[in-house]
Amino acid sequence: MSLVTLLSRTGATLAAVLLTAALAPPAAAAPTPSPAGTPAKPTPGAAATRWAVQPSGPDGPTGRNYFIYDLAPGSTLTDHVGVSNLSDRPLTFQVYGTDAYTTTDGAFALLPADQAATDVGSWIRFDRRSWTVPPGRRADIPFRLSVPANATPGDHAGGVIAAIAQARTTADGQQVRVDQRLAARVYLRVNGDIRPAVTIESVRVSYDNPVNPAAGGDAVVTYRLRNTGNVRVGGTGTVAVNGPFGWELARTAPVDLPELLPGAVFTVTERITGVPPALRLTAEVDLAPTTVDAALPPVLRSVATWAPPWLLLALLAVLAGWSAVRWRRRSTAARAAGTKAPGTDADPGTDADPGRTTDGRSPAARRAADSPTDSPAGTP
Repeated sequence: MSLVTLLSRTGATLAAVLLTAALAPPAAAAPTPSPAGTPAKPTPGAAATRWAVQPSGPDGPTGRNYFIYDLAPGSTLTDHVGVSNLSDRPLTFQVYGTDAYTTTDGAFALLPADQAATDVGSWIRFDRRSWTVPPGRRADIPFRLSVPANATPGDHAGGVIAAIAQARTTADGQQVRVDQRLAARVYLRVNGDIRPAVTIESVRVSYDNPVNPAAGGDAVVTYRLRNTGNVRVGGTGTVAVNGPFGWELARTAPVDLPELLPGAVFTVTERITGVPPALRLTAEVDLAPTTVDAALPPVLRSVATWAPPWLLLALLAVLAGWSAVRWRRRSTAARAAGTKAPGTDADPGTDADPGRTTDGRSPAARRAADSPTDSPAGTP
């Protein structure tokens, strides 16, 4: 369901391997991460060339997975990198430092060989660049790491590389140069104002509205993260799809996010199936970021889209139309029943016989009864 690339933070020291072929003049390509201590794969058609790179000391490997330092600006230290020749012939290595970056798919990578380092890789210095190691032996090579006085606080990532460049002839007779590299990671934290921060730059949601609303449709949520702080961050992310009034319709399981170096951008895409068309859908991204030291406050961002249940709305429209027609027919019938035939209306206060009042007396008798009677003069 998720297209996230996971980055392991444990195990043996990881290294970067480069295997690039190009016509002369050669051009190197970016390295591919590879576990330190794991031999480099042989070039097809060439004798096996195997070696390993790992953090070491003057007396041999120290058991460290990475070169990890916590230094103040202006500090200098000396350390060692162990380069083991696992082949049956002497190998000559180009040993140097370089910078790291996070790829678009979340992987840890080192700069190409033809790109100069400008950060921690440029602060690493060896007495010489070329080192020859006998077969079956290991060379513990010293180097100096000098942090500039104006170095910015926070994390600086890079690698110490041992590379072999060899000429090869392809099957069609072309001359190519193969540049193979193995590297041990370097993580340097410069003391100062540490500001861990990660933002969700954007969230997009699309919905595949189904014909049958009971079956549900697919909601695709894509969100882009950026490490806006000065230390590396990781964490987990979940996506919830809610209907009206916060009704939760679906939620993804937490997904581990890769380690993002400062300034790195990473895009996550989640596909959620079986989401009912609830008229209005809101996709909410819930990010739980972490550093190597602690958990950070959650980061939330949401976006909404319309998801009308078309079939249900069509049925409601049909039902409403049928109800309106039925009500109109009933209203028309009621008005027709309340209309009487011409000539049947009569004044409710008038008798059919115009010569009689309503109490049966003639108008003359009614007037005589209503007139006062005169009494004789002087009679009380």
